Amino acid sequence: MEIGKLPNELLEKLVISRIKNKREDVITRAGVGEDCAVIDYGKYSCVLSTDPITGATHNIGRLAVNISCNDVASNGAEPVAILMTIMAPPSIKEDDIKVIMDDAGQASKELNVEIVGGHTEITDAVNRTIITTTAIGKQLKVKTLKPEEVKVGDKILLTKMAGIEGTSIIASELEETLSTEISQELLKQAKGFINDISVVKEGMICGEIGVKYMHDITEGGVLGAVWEASKAIKKGVLINKTDIPIAESTKKICDFYNIDPLRLISSGSMLIVCGNEKVDIIKQELRKNSIVITVIGEVTESGVFMKDGDEIEEIAPPESDELYKVI
Repeated sequence: MEIGKLPNELLEKLVISRIKNKREDVITRAGVGEDCAVIDYGKYSCVLSTDPITGATHNIGRLAVNISCNDVASNGAEPVAILMTIMAPPSIKEDDIKVIMDDAGQASKELNVEIVGGHTEITDAVNRTIITTTAIGKQLKVKTLKPEEVKVGDKILLTKMAGIEGTSIIASELEETLSTEISQELLKQAKGFINDISVVKEGMICGEIGVKYMHDITEGGVLGAVWEASKAIKKGVLINKTDIPIAESTKKICDFYNIDPLRLISSGSMLIVCGNEKVDIIKQELRKNSIVITVIGEVTESGVFMKDGDEIEEIAPPESDELYKVI
């Protein structure tokens, strides 16, 4: 099987379809395009998400905290706590664990989330360190997003730029090679994207404003997220390729490695679906917080398509992320 997330068709066939028990107090359950689970706790709901770090060796403590908190924020909820599991090979040094936890501790401080427990183990079952985090958030139940309310004509927005996380990982992991291929200024920009991988702020702001759906863009990149969003909202999607922002460093790195920036892992960017009346409010509030926001398309009756000039192409389901062609 290919490296990366299980393809959505197999995910539904082999995993989701085999979850048999359903509880009434589960508001949002496992499904393609759903970043988190939501459980009813009366006035509040508990929002949970879990994710591993497998495609990087640098900055993995920071990445691990941010990716799970991002998923919780995609429901507009405030992340409160993190559970962290570290599985490390026998070759790991004490200083390596210290660096991981220093990075994770700093990231959790920035997000005002507490690492409340987990598990740390040295094992020969892995050949490099794997971190899995579970984020726990809370939210007023009335604020839970309702993707079933999405209508044809609603707008699709994107925060920041395509390929943020993938650009940062490639630049950090392959810095020596890239230093002879792109300028030091662009390499510095690319590595610096590690500081832009949180979408907690925009998630909470948009949750307060009242959007209908959000999706943290991870493996599969922007196009994968758009396809998954279509599944979650049960509507079609049409996006405009020329409207999707891509940083110059991302373009240069993707050109060098012959990979598609729109299929590159993009934690740090949030896909947002909202009514037309909310667009200007969202733009105004996010710009106050120095967050770039762009309208990239709209909801349609059916199909998942991208317009590129005069041509319209169908967006295929996400496959193995472009990152794994490089690392």
